[in-house]
Amino acid sequence: MAIARVEYPDLQAEPWLSRLDDLAARSGASTLRGRRALDRLRAFLFEEEGFRGNGEEYYDPRNTFLNDVLVRRLGIPITLSVVTMEVGRRVGLAVEGVGLPAHFVVAAAVDGAQVVMDPFGGGRAIDRSEAEAIVARAAGRPVKLTDAHFAKATRAEIVTRMLNNLKGIYAHRRQWEKALAVIDRLLVIEEGDADLLRERASALVRLRRKTAPLN
Repeated sequence: MAIARVEYPDLQAEPWLSRLDDLAARSGASTLRGRRALDRLRAFLFEEEGFRGNGEEYYDPRNTFLNDVLVRRLGIPITLSVVTMEVGRRVGLAVEGVGLPAHFVVAAAVDGAQVVMDPFGGGRAIDRSEAEAIVARAAGRPVKLTDAHFAKATRAEIVTRMLNNLKGIYAHRRQWEKALAVIDRLLVIEEGDADLLRERASALVRLRRKTAPLN
């Protein structure tokens, strides 16, 4: 929600967190266990509620704002993964984010097995070869995935990845004021990062500013 305030400065988090609570309550997954609960969560979010990947307008910034994703039922891999993770957590499932190269998925340990799911692809379970094919299409080249690629993404890594996506979108659209707001948020996480500081200076030049406070 803090990311969404780049576009919606007055956005309050509570109503949208309540929407996640409501999704969890209506899913029915909390009454189940293991793989049955995970399958129920997938069916509820991606079949009944209609969450899906926005392949038609992939670079629409609304795909990165959780409030818009919850209303429009459209998102990119990482925001659909966040929805899956947050609703999953509310029904007792430990669904973790997995930052594959050029694509984001989720994984859950259920019934003694690690199940990897692709929220952008309707939440379907995928094996390693399918994950490699998805990454290859996204990256435009073959990629050999290792166990390290399937490590749990930290909260900071997820937020950083979302912000970097948004920064690229705003830069492509030449919306430098908003790009600058994103860079300033990234600098809170990666304080003093030389590349980000250069990007910040470039954005300021494009905005024809000589100085700007760095909070």
